[in-house]
Amino acid sequence: MTLSWKRPVTLVNGRIVTADGEADSLRFGTDIIAIGERPHAGDGVIDVDGAFVLPGLINAHEHLELNHYGALPTGGPYRNASEWIDAMRPRLRADGAIRANSRFPLADRLFIGGLKNLLAGVTLVAHHNPPYPGLARVVPVRVLQPYAWAHSFALEGHPVGAGGEPGPRVAQTCHRAGENVPFFVHAAEGIDRAAEAEIDRLDAAGCLRATTVLVHGVAMTDVGWRRASSTGTSLVWCPQSNRALFGATIPVRAFLDTPGDAWRRLCLGTDSRLTGARDLLEELRVAQAMTAVTAEELLRMVTSSAADVLRTRRSGRRGRGAPADLTMIPASAADAASSLVSTRRSEVRAVIVGGTPMVADPRVGSLFPARRTAASPIRVDGIEKLANAALVRRMARCPIAEPGVTCGS
Repeated sequence: MTLSWKRPVTLVNGRIVTADGEADSLRFGTDIIAIGERPHAGDGVIDVDGAFVLPGLINAHEHLELNHYGALPTGGPYRNASEWIDAMRPRLRADGAIRANSRFPLADRLFIGGLKNLLAGVTLVAHHNPPYPGLARVVPVRVLQPYAWAHSFALEGHPVGAGGEPGPRVAQTCHRAGENVPFFVHAAEGIDRAAEAEIDRLDAAGCLRATTVLVHGVAMTDVGWRRASSTGTSLVWCPQSNRALFGATIPVRAFLDTPGDAWRRLCLGTDSRLTGARDLLEELRVAQAMTAVTAEELLRMVTSSAADVLRTRRSGRRGRGAPADLTMIPASAADAASSLVSTRRSEVRAVIVGGTPMVADPRVGSLFPARRTAASPIRVDGIEKLANAALVRRMARCPIAEPGVTCGS
């Protein structure tokens, strides 16, 4: 139950990460009211004991309804995504566990995908599959809207959605997308010439444009990236999925160091647990272990750069009037970026969406009564937490269990 007459809350004794550095306090209701301002009379005041307060993280590529399957043995490495899809088809027919998982209601599958993200500090997800009816209502984080999507050239017209929905035509969908609507498509997903040639194919179709967001891009060369980024085209990097399927990933250092502002068009996504990491926090650690990328660059990929790529100007940053989407993490290192990369989901201090606390450590559990929100105990990977009571009731009703999470103390 969410109680009425919510009052503003001021977080004090914190390290509030802003575009201009750090502040020690943040005042919020549904939106950010002020940064670096003292509490007002009547505010709920929460001492966060030196924790970093970040913008809510952004997962720029997610298949929400696929996470409950867990990691499936890939059998790779493959030359391209089509080889992997062909290898999976007989398994989809023969594997009893896969068939059983496919029978869960779609709403429950989407909910679990959202819960995976919420527990890892994600407050906005770019879902890359059909915009299923009621999607935003059943997922406990924000889902990017509006968006346009095609799965890939290989699956145009073939079943890709949970209900067998066909993959849209790439060029037609791209050109029908609105001027400010991001268009997502898997491209250059592999390591062979066929995968690399998809960049030429997109270019010939007029689909390398400012609203286009390529996903994976493993086969993209430096030349291909310079050409794509010069048009404003962006890229979502999914390092664990790339490694699992192809044994390789993008030359991220070269992409980041491309002259100009191409670095602004590179962000991070998880794909799904079929081939990706457990969550976005783990994906950050995989990314750092695989390549010469800095913690600060990774932080940018899941906040401000992701906001630019997804064309959502109010998310991924902190400023007055922005939504109060906040992720609080321990100061385990001297800076926020290094602390984030080392944080696991059980260590996340709090996740707040639109000013509503969703999950928090007991040490900042007063967030819930301060925002007039009922809370119930849960455990995340053996660690006691408090969670929004409505969320906990939804977890208890869900026939799919999120591994490592239990309701009750």
